[in-house]
Amino acid sequence: MNVNKVYLDNPNYPSGLKIYLGANAPTLLAAIGSPDILQNKTFAVFCSVKCPGSIILKTYDLMHQLRDKGITVISGFHSPIEKECLNILLKGKQPVIICPARSIEGMRIKAEYKKPLEDGRLLMLSPFTEKDKRVSAEIALERNRFVSAIADRIFIAYAEAAGKTEQFCREILAWNKPIYTFDSDANKNLNILGARSAAELGV
Repeated sequence: MNVNKVYLDNPNYPSGLKIYLGANAPTLLAAIGSPDILQNKTFAVFCSVKCPGSIILKTYDLMHQLRDKGITVISGFHSPIEKECLNILLKGKQPVIICPARSIEGMRIKAEYKKPLEDGRLLMLSPFTEKDKRVSAEIALERNRFVSAIADRIFIAYAEAAGKTEQFCREILAWNKPIYTFDSDANKNLNILGARSAAELGV
C-alpha cells in the first residue's frame, strides 16, 4: 500500500491538531488509505487494558450503534477492548481511522484491513517518523493526544483509577474538550473529573 503525505497546508490536515497541540502539532502525517476521511466528524474511543464485564458489553453495544449510524470512529485500537471494537466496526460500511503508536512506513497490512482500504473507508494515520518503529508508553501517550486533538467527540469506556488512562483524561479535560463515559459505579472516578454521561451522545 502506498503511503501518502499530509502536510500542514494540506486541506485534509486536521485543524484540531493545530488548535490543541499548538507548537507540538506534527508538520507531516503519514497516511495509508484515503486522507479525505479526515474531513469527517470523528468519534474517538479509548479504554484501559483491564475493564469490568458490564462496561465491555455496553461498549460493544455502542460500537454497533456507531457502525449502524455510519459514524467515523478514530482510535489506536490497541487495548483488548479497543481491538474488539475495531472488529465490530470493520464489519460495517462506515469510515474508520486507525492510529498506530508507531511509524506506518513499511508496516505490514493485516489481511482484514485490505478490503476496507480498497473500499476507501479505512485510513491508517500516523504522525511518527520511520525511526519510531517500536511502541512505547511515551509514544502511546503521544498517539492518544494526537487522536484526541483530531476527534470531535471523545469516549472513554473505562479508565482504571489512578491509571495512565485516567491521567490522560485529566489532560484532555484541561483542553476544555468534553469526554463522555458510561454511567456506572466503575466510572465514578471519571465522573468526578468532569466526564459527561454517554447518554448525552445521542447515538
